[in-house]
Amino acid sequence: MTRQFRHIRAGAALLVLISSLALQPGLAQEVGSAAPSVGNYPVNAGDILEVLVWKEENLQKQVVVRPDGYFSFPLTGDIRAEGRTIEAIRSDISAQIARYIPDPVVSVSIFEPRGSKVYVIGQVNRPGEFPINRYVDVIQALSMAGGTTPFAKLDEIKILRRDGSTQTATTFAYNDIAAGKRLQQNIVLKPGDTVLVP
Repeated sequence: MTRQFRHIRAGAALLVLISSLALQPGLAQEVGSAAPSVGNYPVNAGDILEVLVWKEENLQKQVVVRPDGYFSFPLTGDIRAEGRTIEAIRSDISAQIARYIPDPVVSVSIFEPRGSKVYVIGQVNRPGEFPINRYVDVIQALSMAGGTTPFAKLDEIKILRRDGSTQTATTFAYNDIAAGKRLQQNIVLKPGDTVLVP
C-alpha cells in the first residue's frame, strides 16, 4: 500500500469519524466533556466588547481588549478583561461607575470574538489561523485546515498550549482516534492553541 493511498484512506476515515461523533450524543459528550459552559466564556485579548450604560449616551461604546488584557472606558480607566467572564467585567464597571452615577444599569456583551483563534500548521492543506466562535476539538481543527497532506506523520501531531510563560506539548495520535480508541486525546482547543502536524 503506497503512502499516498494510506493518506487518502486516512482522509476518508476523518470524514467518517467526524460524522460518527456527531451522530452519537453519548460519545460526543465524553469527548467534549472539558468544554466550559457558554456563560463562562473567558474574554481574550483582541476581542471586541460592547459596553452600554443605560441613559448615558457618552458611555456607550465598543472597546478592544488590548494585548495586555485590559481595555479603557470613560470614568473607569483601565479594566482587566482577559480571562474573565462578561458578568465579572460588567460588575467591575458598575462598581466603578457607581461613584459618579447612582445605580447605573450596565450591560456588556461580546461584539466580535476576534481573540478566539487557534492555529494549525505543518503538513496540512490550508495552514493558518482559524477563528473559533464555538467549541472546536483537534479533529475539527484539522478539518478546518483542509486535512493533512500525504507526508503528515499522523501519530506525531502535537497540541501546543501556552499558559503565561509556560508552554506544554501534548501528543495526538490520529490513527487511535480513527480506530475509536483513546478518544480523550481529541480535546477541546482553547484560544491560542497551536496544532502542529509534522
